[in-house]
Amino acid sequence: MTSTYADAHAALVETLDVRVRDLVRRDGLDPQSDALRVRRIAEDVVREHDERSLTGQVARVPDPRAMVGEIVARVSGFGPLQPYLDDPAVEEVWINDPSQVFIARHGKHELTNTVLTSAEVDELVERMLKSSGRRIDVSSPFVDAMLPEGHRLHVVLEGISRGFSAVNIRKFTLRASRLNDLVELGSLSRQAAVFLDACVRTGLNILVAGGTQAGKTTMLNCLASSIPGGDRVISAEEVYELRFHHPDWVPLQTRQAGLEGTGEIRLRELVKESLRMRPSRIIVGEVRAEECLDLLLALNAGLPGMCTIHANSAREALMKMCTLPLLAGENISARFVQPTVASSVDLVVHLGIDTAGVRRVNEIVGVNGRVENDVIETEAIFMRERDELRAQGGMPPRLELFARHGIDIHQILGGD
Repeated sequence: MTSTYADAHAALVETLDVRVRDLVRRDGLDPQSDALRVRRIAEDVVREHDERSLTGQVARVPDPRAMVGEIVARVSGFGPLQPYLDDPAVEEVWINDPSQVFIARHGKHELTNTVLTSAEVDELVERMLKSSGRRIDVSSPFVDAMLPEGHRLHVVLEGISRGFSAVNIRKFTLRASRLNDLVELGSLSRQAAVFLDACVRTGLNILVAGGTQAGKTTMLNCLASSIPGGDRVISAEEVYELRFHHPDWVPLQTRQAGLEGTGEIRLRELVKESLRMRPSRIIVGEVRAEECLDLLLALNAGLPGMCTIHANSAREALMKMCTLPLLAGENISARFVQPTVASSVDLVVHLGIDTAGVRRVNEIVGVNGRVENDVIETEAIFMRERDELRAQGGMPPRLELFARHGIDIHQILGGD
C-alpha cells in the first residue's frame, strides 16, 4: 500500500467513522450492546457514500464490505485489535508499547504489523473497561477484567510499566468442554480421560497444575463437566473464566476497591463465603496467595473441590500448596500445613506445552496422605513417555469411594 493511497484510505475511513458516530449518538445507541444496529448504520453510510461517488463528488469505496467491518471495529469493537479478537486461531493479544502489538497463535508468539498511538491504547483500555465495571488509575494501577466476549483483560498502568501501559487480552477459546474433547485434541489419552471422569464423580480433590497458557482453566472446565448433576457447585475466581454446564452452579467473582478505597472483595473472602452456601463441591479458579489456606481447610473437612495452580511439575505444585498458606499469618506453621496438604489433595494433574505449541497432560499423580522426612509421598498413575500418556501402575487414594460409587478403578487402570 503506497503512502498516498494509505493516506487517502485513512482520510476516507475517518470521514465515514465520524458520520457513523454522529448517527449513533443521534439514535442514543450503546455501540457495544447495539453492535448489529451500528453495523446497519455503517452499511447505510458506506452505501450512501458510494452512491455519491457516482456523481464524482467523492472517491468510491474500493471494498465496501471491508470498509463496513473496519468502521464497526472502530465504533463498536476494539479498533485495530478487533481482527485479532475475531480470528479463532489467535489465542492472546498483548501490547508492550503502541508500536509493538504481539499475538499468540498455535502456541507461538508473533509480532504483528499493527502500530498504534498512545492515545489509541488509552482509548481502547477505557472502552474495554467500560463494560466490565472495573477501573484503573494511579491509586489502582493494575486491573483484571472480563470483556463481553469472555476474553480476560489485564492492564498495567504507565508508571508501573515503563513508558507505556502494558495490555494483555487472553481470549476465551472454547475448544474443549469435556474430557473426551481433550482426547480428540491429543491432550489426554482415552484411558486417562475415563480415569479422571471417575475421580471427579467419586469426589476426589483435584489440583490442576501447569505454566501460563498450559490449559489449566480448560482442564478445570472439562473436569467440572463430570460433576454429577445432583451436586451443588460454588466457584470462586478473580474474574469469570469457568464455562461449564451444570444445573446447580453459583459462580462468584472478586471485586476491586472503589474510588474511596473500600468495597474490595478478595478471593479469600469468596472461598469463606462459598462454605456458607451449602456447596457439594467447591472450585477455585486459581490459588496464588493466602486463600490457599481456606481452601485446604474446606477440603480437609470433607468438601470435594478442585483448583488450579502455577507450577512446573506435580511435585512443585504440592510444594507450592504447602508454601502459600504461610502467607495467611505468622501463626500458620509448615508443620501444620504439610500434613494438611497431604490429606486434602488426592490427585495432581500437571499440564505443559510441547515444542509444537500443543497443550498436553504430562503426569497424573496420586497423593496417599503420607509425609516422610518433610516430603509428601506421591504415586505416579499416568506419565507421558515417548509422546504418549501411559498408566504407571499406581493407584489413587481413597479406593473405598470408588467402590461406594460402583466404579471398578482396577479395571479402568488395568485396561488398555
